[in-house]
Amino acid sequence: MALVPENSPDRAGNHPRPHDLTPPIRIPAGLVVLVGPPASGKTSFVRALVGRRQVDAEAVVSSDEIRAELFGASAEPADSDAADAADARIFEERDRRIVARLAAGRTVIAESTNVTPRARARLIGLARRFGVPVTVLRFAPDVVDLLQQYTERGRTDLTAADVRAYAAVMSRDAGADRLRAEGATAVHDVPGRRQAVTPGEAAARFTFTPLCRPPGR
Repeated sequence: MALVPENSPDRAGNHPRPHDLTPPIRIPAGLVVLVGPPASGKTSFVRALVGRRQVDAEAVVSSDEIRAELFGASAEPADSDAADAADARIFEERDRRIVARLAAGRTVIAESTNVTPRARARLIGLARRFGVPVTVLRFAPDVVDLLQQYTERGRTDLTAADVRAYAAVMSRDAGADRLRAEGATAVHDVPGRRQAVTPGEAAARFTFTPLCRPPGR
């Protein structure tokens, strides 16, 4: 039987793109921190990971999902003090779930914006308690694509100005060198619309180690 070269077109006549031939990046067991503005594709990416069975659903700890669980999807705090109290409760619960996964020796994916050094320091501190690596996955679409995705998703909890502000903080405070200096073991950019890559295709570029030994064993 004749061998088909790797870069031959498929039956539809499509040639594989260079990244389709690249081996997936292996993510070690530990803490995976997603970093990106709202509407940058983080949720679509983790849904693709779960849908492809690359990670189990419990591995993803989402601050937005915790907010919905605790306060309802459409709940709006009455004032800034109430909002601060709600945020504190949400992130305490997030941390509790992350710690439970790490204590059991399981990989956990922290799905929040995490664009500020302060937010990341809190997560990196949890990883250090258990001596596990921190892998950062960056979502940094250009502003045009980001605003288009924001519009398509119809989010009412944020304005376009909010999204631009998050993107500005991301650009200023979440470069790869800075993330490594903060304690990230590895930093990888997750492709998206600008690279004509779907969430499922982006998910396929990574493999996750689902289980490691619990600390002290």
